[in-house]
Amino acid sequence: MSVGYAELHCLSNFSFQRGASSAHELFARARQHGYDALAITDEGSLAGIVRAWQAAQESGLKLIVGSEIQLENGPKLVLLVENLTGYQSLCRLLTLARRRAGKGEYCLRLEDLTDGLDGLLGLWLPRHGQDEEHGRQLQPLLPGRLWLAVELHRGPDDARKLDQLQGLAARLGLPCVASGDVHMHVRGRRALQDTLTALRHHCTVMEAGSRLFANGERHLRSLSALAAIYPAALLAESRRIAARCRFDMGELRYQYPRELVPEGHTPSSWLRELTWRGAAWRWPNGLSDKVRTQLEHELALIAEKAYDSYFLTVQDIVAFARGQHILCQGRGSAANSAVCFALGITELDPGRSNLLFERFISRERDEPPDIDVDFEHERREEVIQYIFRRYGRERAALTAVVTRYLSAGAVRDVARALGLPQEQIDQLGRCCSRWSKQLPSAERLAEAGFDVNNPWLHRVLTLAGELIGFPRHLSQHPGGFVMSDAPLDTLVPVENASMAERTVIQWDKDDLDAVGMLKVDVLALGMLSALRRTFDLLRRHRGRDLTLATIPQDDLPTYEMISRADTVGVFQIESRAQMAMLPRLRPRCFYDLVIQVSIVRPGPIQGDMVHPFLRRRNGEEAVDYPSPELRKVFERTLGVPLFQEQVMELAIVAAGYTPGEADELRRSMAAWKRHGGLEHHRQRLTEGMLARGYSQAFSERIFEQIKGFGSYGFPESHAASFALLSYASSWLKCNEPAAFTCALLNSWPMGFYSPDQLLQDARRHQIEIRPVDVRYSDWDCSLEAVEQEGAQPAIRLGLRQVKALNRDDAERLLQARAQQHFVDVADLAQRGGLSNRARAQLADAGALRGLAGNRFRARWAVAGVEPQLPLLQAQHDQTESPAVIPQPSVVEDMEADYASLGTSMGPHPLGLLREQLRELGCRSSRELLAMAPDQPVRVAGLVIGRQRPQTATGVTFVTLEDEFGMINVIVWSDLAERQRSVLRGSRLLEVRGQFEARDGVRHVIARQLHDLTGLLQKLTVRSRDYR
Repeated sequence: MSVGYAELHCLSNFSFQRGASSAHELFARARQHGYDALAITDEGSLAGIVRAWQAAQESGLKLIVGSEIQLENGPKLVLLVENLTGYQSLCRLLTLARRRAGKGEYCLRLEDLTDGLDGLLGLWLPRHGQDEEHGRQLQPLLPGRLWLAVELHRGPDDARKLDQLQGLAARLGLPCVASGDVHMHVRGRRALQDTLTALRHHCTVMEAGSRLFANGERHLRSLSALAAIYPAALLAESRRIAARCRFDMGELRYQYPRELVPEGHTPSSWLRELTWRGAAWRWPNGLSDKVRTQLEHELALIAEKAYDSYFLTVQDIVAFARGQHILCQGRGSAANSAVCFALGITELDPGRSNLLFERFISRERDEPPDIDVDFEHERREEVIQYIFRRYGRERAALTAVVTRYLSAGAVRDVARALGLPQEQIDQLGRCCSRWSKQLPSAERLAEAGFDVNNPWLHRVLTLAGELIGFPRHLSQHPGGFVMSDAPLDTLVPVENASMAERTVIQWDKDDLDAVGMLKVDVLALGMLSALRRTFDLLRRHRGRDLTLATIPQDDLPTYEMISRADTVGVFQIESRAQMAMLPRLRPRCFYDLVIQVSIVRPGPIQGDMVHPFLRRRNGEEAVDYPSPELRKVFERTLGVPLFQEQVMELAIVAAGYTPGEADELRRSMAAWKRHGGLEHHRQRLTEGMLARGYSQAFSERIFEQIKGFGSYGFPESHAASFALLSYASSWLKCNEPAAFTCALLNSWPMGFYSPDQLLQDARRHQIEIRPVDVRYSDWDCSLEAVEQEGAQPAIRLGLRQVKALNRDDAERLLQARAQQHFVDVADLAQRGGLSNRARAQLADAGALRGLAGNRFRARWAVAGVEPQLPLLQAQHDQTESPAVIPQPSVVEDMEADYASLGTSMGPHPLGLLREQLRELGCRSSRELLAMAPDQPVRVAGLVIGRQRPQTATGVTFVTLEDEFGMINVIVWSDLAERQRSVLRGSRLLEVRGQFEARDGVRHVIARQLHDLTGLLQKLTVRSRDYR
């Protein structure tokens, strides 16, 4: 007679640092062994249950939902879900346990189970085989639904353990069942499981001792292996329990909140009412037939898919932000929607574009829309707390993000668990590329001094390779909110976030899509903060009342500035790659900016679309279209597909797809590199195109371009939303550079550039930068009038620029100054309430120059301040004979500026080193402007950025800065590997190579690198590295 079995106790790798296999691996193995079902019972968590459900569907094997629970000072058990009621009971229990504990922990007590186990089955796991009292405590809580789990792992006393457990069960009147305490899908994962155990216990594998499993039997064993150690009755009982567990994740029903609907309206009718009100506001001169038809089409589809309440919720959030004067803008596929535009969620008028609503919502796709809204990054918390107040913690929470192991983290953790010295752990970590899932190459390891044949190194890399991609922990999404009509803990467990006043569900975005839950992304965008601050400064200092909507359009000087790549600080087009493209594309209108934002992306680059587009734009290549129908699709991009929407339109026009089917193509494009699934579209596209008269060669070329898009294809709607901010920030930089730079400084950290680089750029634009001064500076940087009529205001640096100065100290200083101006340092010390440390920081920053003179004298003055006795507090005069204190040199001042402010208020460091650099044969960035291309050259500069894009096949782009501007350097991968330490470690870098210039783009192809950091002595200059 054949033996059957269902594994009822199994941990996936979502039991962090316990489970050593993924759900997909577990289900594939269980299916291979012929199991009836597999329960995923991660400890205190359902974080991985949606992945398990998907793996179960792929394998065709039944999933049983459950969780392993260790009660505080009590028994350990596995709870299995029997039905929907049981699932909701389990979610509530896990929420209670998680909310009571700190992040990453849970706490559940026996009394919590009194009324909370409806619809659940329990497996009791006696710890020592004779813990009879625990069994008696659990029996009344799970009447007729409690089993004693027998878990045998070929230990030396399995027979005695089986006999003891069966005897205990008989005394209590409990049935027994076989289960495996599975931690891995195959025995070969034991070394990884040992490593995870050591990491969990903060020790090495050698130190872990009895905390490691005695053998590798906690894997999914074959039915014959199980039959050899378990009585047949215990195996059969596992099948009977599995048959009782009928719940499927597909039974979950999610309902969006409905309280935003006033009496007398349905969600659909109220959304329609708000939409037509908004339409009258957005189109004050009346609606065109095209717009009216589009609105009706969208409203009908939204009602059909029952998404009305979702749109009302997003509208309510945006209305709150606008009411609080918080700048915000929707983006992404939502910008395809005329309804979103009418509701004020987005700023892009779909009536003036060719955007495709089915990119956002389609009839065929049973997936909720996803609306992303950006808010000012420093005021987003106000919006988040509004949502919590509006819906309550029980019905609103942030979504999770599954943080997974990348190569550096995996290598470090494995090396630590195997007991390598910290110095070697750090060296190994540095051999891994940031954000990479690839293990370091043998060449890189050898360069770092490792013996690539060392067996310990081989063991570290083998285990790290298995660990890469594993979930490490749950963190909170930057702003993805889930709201529900019913309490969220009837759908998913909720736990505490690391930040106070926030709660997080245990699922991430992909999980929500799979179960049909709607998410609103409440995101933070630094540029919105900078724009709002710029508008405030212009109203206060320049008498200009501007908004995003009233910034003058089609400003020729702005487009000329953009075409020169003079875009430091500008949104989206400030990166090295964007700056290199701008002089080639030379944007002349808004749609050019949409293309500019999109074209410097992995999708167009990998799909070989960039150069054909540029050649056609510059008249170097004829523009052709395969048919008049496709001309309408591709005319705006000169016959080259650049956007996801164009691929969708292509499929509709040329291959006969419906809009919903075209969106399925888009989704397959996004996922094919991870999961495959594009090949069936190849056949469908080819057959559809051939049937409509297109050539085989054309269909094959289009399919290869679609594959090139891969997961990087950029939606036109997203690009257009970003281009709005690109233009607004460009116009402000061109027309009001002082206010714009001042706002960027006050909104930092954000963007690509440090405050020093922003200030250097401002100086190059003839804007006066005034130093921090306690007599004039506020906390933020501010604008001050200059004598020259019509000139831009000066920027007064704020106290925020003084490194490590506490804002509370600064506020006390400002309050004292508001009552009466400071007379001298003693007066400042007496009334400002500053600590000795704060006074020293201000002196070092040169902020006391108006009260004490140079920073050496200021240091002397603050050191001489003595506490005032009560009777003498009104007399602060502590006049002494002046000490003879030397004046700091230019270099000393510059060193102190960089150390205390991060920038130089005097000459640029390269200006002071220019003679030495000239002796080395180095040319300045200004000299390169007049240099003919294709010549050998030497240059040197401060390293302000290193970029190594994934699409650049190992090429590193380095940006150097000297006293006149920036120098772009290209470092090929072989040189980057040979001189990796110089490339990564230099602050002042000399480059010897070939100068190239074409289409207004200048760069140096590096042949040799030399570290000149020693010339800087003690200057603090840091680059911002992006990969």
